[in-house]
Amino acid sequence: MLSKLITSALRALPALALMGGLSATVARAETAEGYWQGVQKAGVLRCGAAVAPPYVMRDPATGEYSGFFADLCKEFAEVLKVKPEFVDTTWDNIVAGLQAGKWDLSLALNRTPTRAMAVQFSIPAMEYQISLAYNKNNPKISAGAASVVDIDKAGVTLAVMSGTAQDKAISASVKNATIMRLPGNDETRLAVTSKRADILVDASDTNQLFTQSNPDWAVAINPTPALAKQGVAFGMPHNLSAADVEVVDIFLEEKVATGHVDELIKKAVDEVLKGAK
Repeated sequence: MLSKLITSALRALPALALMGGLSATVARAETAEGYWQGVQKAGVLRCGAAVAPPYVMRDPATGEYSGFFADLCKEFAEVLKVKPEFVDTTWDNIVAGLQAGKWDLSLALNRTPTRAMAVQFSIPAMEYQISLAYNKNNPKISAGAASVVDIDKAGVTLAVMSGTAQDKAISASVKNATIMRLPGNDETRLAVTSKRADILVDASDTNQLFTQSNPDWAVAINPTPALAKQGVAFGMPHNLSAADVEVVDIFLEEKVATGHVDELIKKAVDEVLKGAK
């Protein structure tokens, strides 16, 4: 009797295995939906936004976001036919928040190998390099300064936004100067204009806005050799499929190729300069 039960059970194993395989296949089919289809079902595209003009700007009075990466977020939301939602964050937390699922895209993220181990990147929307802006009348900085070595001196203070790509780049390059890490764009600029800091370390296009707003005394140099040259892109969850990444890449590819990103950058720069007057 016992042997018959064992034999029957053994005969049933292939069928059970087949049923199990079918169940697993069904489960995979049910979860095969792409990430962006899930966003469409939710009806909201959440964009993690850390302020850095002209990439991302936020009106303190209305809470409205602008800047060319904010505009790209809005336009990608239109492609998905969902509502864009901006989640305020800092540069210290913009990667961790994406990893924690607090938003779907991180805006204006520099493509670095370290970050690529934690998140995925789209193709770049633009290229980025770091420049050094300062008061041309500052006696601590020689007129012929052209490299980081020329300004890396005791008594020189560099203001930089904490947690940014420029923070990491300058921190790895200086040995003698003091680095003043501040939470935001306004604080770093105020540090230089108030002479608490000697040099503003930021993206070259952002520093260009700073010098254009202060033409009487502010100048900027792109150091040689370069501190960093990287693409600026959307950051995306690390587990996105290649097909999901391709959706964003194709979206950006067209915006870059047609010159639309250049138009958005010009609009954002004009907005910053208008507000500075």
